[in-house]
Amino acid sequence: MRPGRVQRRPARTAGRASAGLPYITDAELSAALTTAKGTEARAWLGEVSAVILQQSVADLNTAYRRFFDYRKALREWKAAGRKGPQPREVGLPRFKSRKDRRQAVRFTANSRFRVLPGGRLRLPKIGDVEVRWSRDLPSAPSSVTVIRDSAGRYFASFVVRTGPGALPAVEPVVGIDLGLAHFAVLSDGRKIASPRFLRRAEHKLRRAQRSLSRKQDGSRNRDKARVKVARAHARVADARREFHHQLSTALIRDNQAVAVEDLCVKGLARTRLAKSVHDAGWSAFTGMLEYKARLYGREFHRIGRFEPTSQVCSACGVKDGPKPLHIRAWQCQACGMWLDRDINAAVNVARAAGLAVTAPWSAGKTRT
Repeated sequence: MRPGRVQRRPARTAGRASAGLPYITDAELSAALTTAKGTEARAWLGEVSAVILQQSVADLNTAYRRFFDYRKALREWKAAGRKGPQPREVGLPRFKSRKDRRQAVRFTANSRFRVLPGGRLRLPKIGDVEVRWSRDLPSAPSSVTVIRDSAGRYFASFVVRTGPGALPAVEPVVGIDLGLAHFAVLSDGRKIASPRFLRRAEHKLRRAQRSLSRKQDGSRNRDKARVKVARAHARVADARREFHHQLSTALIRDNQAVAVEDLCVKGLARTRLAKSVHDAGWSAFTGMLEYKARLYGREFHRIGRFEPTSQVCSACGVKDGPKPLHIRAWQCQACGMWLDRDINAAVNVARAAGLAVTAPWSAGKTRT
């Protein structure tokens, strides 16, 4: 089971809750699972490794504990007069389905999975599996999760132990202004073009989706067409993720501190720019910056979304007021400096985070 928004609570949990009994323990669930495997109706549970079933039970307990912790925190937040940030919502766990887009099983060390010398992966009750390795494992894995995505591709995700990977300290710091015309504009004047992966693949996606809509429900041809659509979307998602990884790694490697603006992506996704906003993937990119900064010993700053970064002149600090989106360069009425809207915003993002940056026009690099 996994978190999700549903209206129905599983019968076992609902019955214990209505009777005033505590939530069923891990030991009770494990014993019930063992008993079920001995029955004729549940004999198929013995066809897979017992570790997989125990890991599913552990995931079930984790999901319910998170749900109940959220409900408790929500009650306390309301009792305190709704002061402070509202607890992050966690939905009631729901049953997995064989029709879910993502399927996964996890093997721990107790299952005795092995990475063979030839590069194959030996999984209990499955056998030896050919693996196309993306990198060498730095240490012996403690667990492996086998994932099947909607496109029918299989991935093996290993948990390994690694040492601290802090990078040598560097002097540069940078502010980043995210946008649509340019994916990112940096406070040093550089502009990163927006790849627009979804827009470029729209024609192929449209043809694949049209072909799918013409297939009969339940037919094998419809299943084949569905996989084609899923693979087309997977290629777009993979290209976008690779772009985010390469850019975020370069920014973290070359700068000691990085500052971005906390954009309201949900709000922007309700406008006519929704497709372009989702295509950019700002949230995924800033999430990569944050975890890579923590991993490599860099500083990451996220400034408030209401900071007037596009209204303040980075040369003299005077607030010049809001401007329509079609104005990409403007002249400060106080000092007369001509400013590039996006570069000026990136400089102000860095300064709002307390980073000492020099505007490109102050250094004579650009004036527009």
